[in-house]
Amino acid sequence: MIFILLPTLLGVTLMLPRMQALTCQSGTLMSVVNASTLPLQWTAPEIECEDGWGCQDMLMVIENEPKALVVAIKGCTLEKDHDVRVTQHRTGPGLSIVSYTHVCREKLCNLLSTTLPVWTSSPSTGPESSVRCPVCLSTEGCESATELKCPVGHTHCYNGVLQLKGENILTNVRVQGCMPQAACDLLNQTQKIGPLSVRENCDSNAFLTCQQGIMLQTKPNLTEKPIQWNALRSVMCDLEEVCQETLLLIDVGPSSLIVGSKGCSSARTRDSQTVTIHSAPPGVLVASYAHFCSSSGCNKAQNSSVLLNSLPHPASPAPGDLQCPACVGFHGSCTTIVTCPNGTSHCYSGSMRFIGSEC
Repeated sequence: MIFILLPTLLGVTLMLPRMQALTCQSGTLMSVVNASTLPLQWTAPEIECEDGWGCQDMLMVIENEPKALVVAIKGCTLEKDHDVRVTQHRTGPGLSIVSYTHVCREKLCNLLSTTLPVWTSSPSTGPESSVRCPVCLSTEGCESATELKCPVGHTHCYNGVLQLKGENILTNVRVQGCMPQAACDLLNQTQKIGPLSVRENCDSNAFLTCQQGIMLQTKPNLTEKPIQWNALRSVMCDLEEVCQETLLLIDVGPSSLIVGSKGCSSARTRDSQTVTIHSAPPGVLVASYAHFCSSSGCNKAQNSSVLLNSLPHPASPAPGDLQCPACVGFHGSCTTIVTCPNGTSHCYSGSMRFIGSEC
């Protein structure tokens, strides 16, 4: 007969070895660069991981001359250890994609600081075919892609979007270039590279490219004089998002404030244009313009007249007996006192918080 002693019943304490917390390098990098600048180098800060966690390195490089996309993720992970893995998802000429992953459990063992392990210098230009394709690699869309001759053997033009999602990374990358066959399989069915998930979509109309930017101005007479409203950049939207442009105007008489936003929106109303008067004269005027549209670059209003042309312009009312401070802005005290128009009876004092696209 065999007796099995149960230490918990006998008051015996088992001393199990404690997993030590590791110090790992941590950080993310995502950048579209000129391929001629490769290899890249970087530095990363250190972080202390939770007990039992390991360190990880992930690197993906997409080359599509003349551009390259570099994505790197460092940090802590619960994944099992594995040696360095370098995977060639697609080889050139033309588009090439290579990735690097490593999980380890020693202090600062995720020391990758360069693209060298996955980078090889671009070969000299080989023979070209008569096939021409738009070539682009961008997070801002490819509205003005350059058309280039393809290498011999590349007979199809690829046009797709890679949806990248990982630690502190959430972006869409438009890829256009030459391929040896017609397929929507840029990474050969790979959907996960370490902590980075990758989805591919080749519906050319699924992802809109929209103008993006914020405009803030405070000055007198913004209800009368249109101001320029030009976006500085474009952005590629997520699946099912539309383009939007929004203006908010607040006028208190001596001064006005206007806030403008252009970008992407998940609004269910795909094509609409509205002007709303939230507060009408006499007194404070608050009005807004909202435009949602479903074609690339459609949020292209160039000035604030899209709102001003729909504002009421009543005759100036006679002054009343009430005097109030009158100002609008982002900071500072209100020292201007005005005589309010006839028909007003109260002084308003309040603040607004703007929450939205890059506000």
